Amino acid sequence: MAIYWCTEALPLAVTALLPITLFPFLGILPSNKVCPQYFLDTNFLFLSGLIMASAIEEWNLHRRIALKVLMLVGVQPARLILGMMLTTSFLSMWLSNTASTAMMLPIANAILKSLFGEKEASKDFNKENEENQASLQQNKLYTVPTELQFLASTEDKDLMEEKEVAIDIPVDLKKEEEYRANIWKGFLISIPYAASIGGTATLTGTAPNLILLGQLKSFFPGCDVVNFGSWFVFAFPLMLLFLFLGWLWISFLYGGINLRHCRKKKSEIRMDAEDRARAVIKEDYQKLGPMKFAEQAVLCFFCLFAILLFSRDPKFIPGWASLFTPGFVSDAVTGVAIVTILFFFPSQRPSCKWWFDLKASNTENAPLLSWRRAQETVPWNIILLLGGGFAMAKGCEESGLSVWIGGHLHPLERVPPAVAVVLITIVIALFTEFASNTATIIIFLPILAELAIRLKVNPLYLMIPGTIGCSYAFMLPVSTPPNSIAFSSGHLLVKDMARTGLLMNLMGVLLLSLAMNTWAKSIFQLSTFPAWANIHAENITSLLPDVKNVTFSSLNKI
Repeated sequence: MAIYWCTEALPLAVTALLPITLFPFLGILPSNKVCPQYFLDTNFLFLSGLIMASAIEEWNLHRRIALKVLMLVGVQPARLILGMMLTTSFLSMWLSNTASTAMMLPIANAILKSLFGEKEASKDFNKENEENQASLQQNKLYTVPTELQFLASTEDKDLMEEKEVAIDIPVDLKKEEEYRANIWKGFLISIPYAASIGGTATLTGTAPNLILLGQLKSFFPGCDVVNFGSWFVFAFPLMLLFLFLGWLWISFLYGGINLRHCRKKKSEIRMDAEDRARAVIKEDYQKLGPMKFAEQAVLCFFCLFAILLFSRDPKFIPGWASLFTPGFVSDAVTGVAIVTILFFFPSQRPSCKWWFDLKASNTENAPLLSWRRAQETVPWNIILLLGGGFAMAKGCEESGLSVWIGGHLHPLERVPPAVAVVLITIVIALFTEFASNTATIIIFLPILAELAIRLKVNPLYLMIPGTIGCSYAFMLPVSTPPNSIAFSSGHLLVKDMARTGLLMNLMGVLLLSLAMNTWAKSIFQLSTFPAWANIHAENITSLLPDVKNVTFSSLNKI
């Protein structure tokens, strides 16, 4: 399965279904133990997040939030890159990374065309376009969605007059065009990077986070320290810190921040371009019109969704779940309860007139989200992929494979835990450059759990860096769908992503190591070897003779 997931010989969701047939036939697990792994409460937590995202997209709330943030940060290139990164990362906390990138790219293109016109670096970009298209065909990268192409074509028509303004460039034509090309690249490259970083901040932000939660429940049923609230308290500061440093690096590399020219007065052309960009953002925001009742309702339910998940059991104070029977109310219960309301809450402001007037017409009111719309927009294949990961983990545990792998990790037992965190993050970050981050974490988490038992450290101390590290894939277009979408725009080369992504990867590894050795220790009690891990270690010891017996008996048969 690991090979199939990495090579995509079959669709990922189809590969995820293989345990249902293979495990019973091979005598690894009975069907009644395999199938429930596809419908754990973790899967329903993820499903509730996807349905909430569908409602947000249905009423264009995400676009309103994005444009409002850009209006607040300003239109200078460095500020706009910051605004793009903040907006994309916030949306990616709740929407999928791919959807966030696809939504933000047309906005970025419209702003860039108003700033620089369409003339910039046309010769270089024509050459880059040919190379990129050839690379897209060879590597089967994600292409820009139809909505993006449509928006880009309409923006081209609307900005025909603005294209001519770009001809009147200051005296040093070559430097100005190089500046434009770099700013354009900085904008485009910042969006997928921010999406990948933002997805790590919440449990529902990206699939690997939920796979960690599911596999913790499988390997360590007594572990209850990881939930939506505790994860957010740990990951949100890490996300902000990484975003800030990433913004400084991208702005410095692509000319958004230039220390030499920071005191120089702006040219009239550049000031005029910034005024046009400000006008484009304001015009797009005004086109949305006043906030509709449906948008207000979805915003309220979204805030309620986040607040209830965060406050259910934040660990540092008693949560509202303590009012109910212990262990009965999980994050999945909270998420599904809120999104269920979306399917019957009216999208138009309800009128009480018919209560008092018997002759009043009783017209049907459409809900905030229809089931047909949810079917079309929710990526159901991800639910199957999560289930396949949990089934794989259960098979590794029951068959003794994870114990066998752990028995071959003796050289790593002498490595200090802090060094092990750095090494694990580097290995997984490099591995996920070429493989799906979901497949990567499914493969590595059982190994990390056993390694932690061998090192006698809290399993979360190794499993959390591995989980977040597989989202730090910045160097190649094929690493993540957001990278591929930005690359397919035609303004980026592989060397641009490799040069920028190398330091981003390094920063991510160091910041993650810093987080795990500082505030994460108090949030997840990482300084001690927990009792729930001790129970698992005892089970491993009892399993070892059985694993050896199975191995020897199979050898005798051969």
